[in-house]
Amino acid sequence: MHLPEDALAPDVSPADVPRDAAALPGVAPGPAETWLRIVQVHDRITRRVDSALHRKHDLSLTGFEALRRIADAPGERATMGEVAEALGLSRAGVTSTVTRLVAQGLVTRERTAGDRRLLHARLTPAGRAKVAEATPTHDDLVAHLLSLLGDDAATVTNALARVSAAARTRR
Repeated sequence: MHLPEDALAPDVSPADVPRDAAALPGVAPGPAETWLRIVQVHDRITRRVDSALHRKHDLSLTGFEALRRIADAPGERATMGEVAEALGLSRAGVTSTVTRLVAQGLVTRERTAGDRRLLHARLTPAGRAKVAEATPTHDDLVAHLLSLLGDDAATVTNALARVSAAARTRR
């Protein structure tokens, strides 16, 4: 690819322009660059949303996500394993998160009569109110940030869903 010198910005010389379009950032990224972008986007969005939830609702992003999953579960109760699976966390991580939510009065722990081994987290009225109050903050900020994907949103979402499914831990 050769560009006439007058097509370039004044501070760009023809030697600065790659001859191969695939050498341009983002045009044909290799696996390392794709991985870096996924990690960067996840980290930056997570920190931004976590900060907003802490500031406005005194709630971590992980706490919000756990509350939302419990709220969406049948009877507003879910096992620790179900919450862990939904959030992509270890059971120990979910146990720690649920312990904080219990201390805040947002969920309770309970065992079912049918299987005393299973521990469930159940939403309290305060938890229901907290998730309802925090949902617009979370959803509006995430929607705003992801709107930058423009017309590529469906393509990116579908591609990431395929990778997620393929990488899912088998038990």
